[in-house]
Amino acid sequence: MRISTNMLYEMGGGKVSDLQAALIKTQQQISTNRRVLTPADDPIAAASIINLSQSMAMNDQFATNRSSAKSTLSEQDSILNSISTLLQSVKTAVVGAGNASMNDEQRKQYLAQLNSNYEELLGLANTRDAKGDYIFGGFNTDNVPFTKTSTGANYNGDQGQRAMQVSASRQIATSDSGTRIFESTLTGNGSFTTSAGAANAGTGVIDIGSVTNLTQLNGATYTVTFSVDATTGDRTYLINEVPAPATPHTAQPYTSDQPIEVNGMQFTIKGEPADGDTFKVEPSKSQSIFTTLKDLISAISQPGTGGVNQAKLNNALSAINNHIDRTLDTVATVRSGVGSRLNEIESLDSTGDDLNVQYTATMADLRDIDLVAAYSLFTQQQYTLQAAQQSFVKLTGLSLFNYI
Repeated sequence: MRISTNMLYEMGGGKVSDLQAALIKTQQQISTNRRVLTPADDPIAAASIINLSQSMAMNDQFATNRSSAKSTLSEQDSILNSISTLLQSVKTAVVGAGNASMNDEQRKQYLAQLNSNYEELLGLANTRDAKGDYIFGGFNTDNVPFTKTSTGANYNGDQGQRAMQVSASRQIATSDSGTRIFESTLTGNGSFTTSAGAANAGTGVIDIGSVTNLTQLNGATYTVTFSVDATTGDRTYLINEVPAPATPHTAQPYTSDQPIEVNGMQFTIKGEPADGDTFKVEPSKSQSIFTTLKDLISAISQPGTGGVNQAKLNNALSAINNHIDRTLDTVATVRSGVGSRLNEIESLDSTGDDLNVQYTATMADLRDIDLVAAYSLFTQQQYTLQAAQQSFVKLTGLSLFNYI
């Protein structure tokens, strides 16, 4: 076979070019520490790298989401702690205002503190987070959740609970609605509530009562009406049920501080109710803590000296103090939920870090080069290229004229 000069140049030049391309590729692999520079280098590994990169990006985004959720929940926990501290301060005022040795002017000294507590609680309920969203507005994050009224506050938010995706299979709530925290606490003991008639003229004081048999609760309202015998001074009470039962209750003799039972409920009345005085027992209902604070301010503003006024004050303060206690329980329950979510985020952070380590190791196996082997190959390719270039020069320099 005859080898022409043109063929000699083409074959030699092509080989040198191939060796140069291989050397450049190895050099790029070393400089980037990447084995797979293009999908053509290893199609299967390239596809796996794309999938793994997406998984790593998602894991990083979940980590960012968890950080944001942690910040929001931590801020909410701080606010709830402030609310608890504030309500404890209000309870101290309730106990102090109930001191029978105080006169009306001394009692009214609590009004400045309580009005300040009301404004502070309203401010806490309307707190914004770092993004400027109202924390306790539910999904309605742009409008002020609570606006003050003469009897408490109106809630302008909704019942929504915002959530954030913190892992591939887990969403965590990052907020609690204002209704749940400030307006959902039941009055009384949670099953029924007791109250004294506003027109009572005696010194009777009723407690919050307790449930003795849940199965007997029927959701009815009861009115306890007292009668006083004008001759003997003996007191009796009659319990009227609404709606009226088939068999009406009959009048019972009254003994101060002796338990009164009716349809699974038990409560006591102590003191000396006047003729015609009434007490009501009805199913518990949700009441705003803002309403309770306004009721407290109103109760302290009324005369509290003298047996009758002291009884009215004690009845009011007893109900208020009980509702504050139950609201504190509500806040504690919400804080417990917030704490559980924060603990879960910490656990998910640990899992996410482990995944990131695993992803990084797998990515290195798929994509990165063995530097020792790469440097060895690079050196070999350099020598091969140099040898090829020198051989090409000598071959192209051959001519019969050299031998004439």
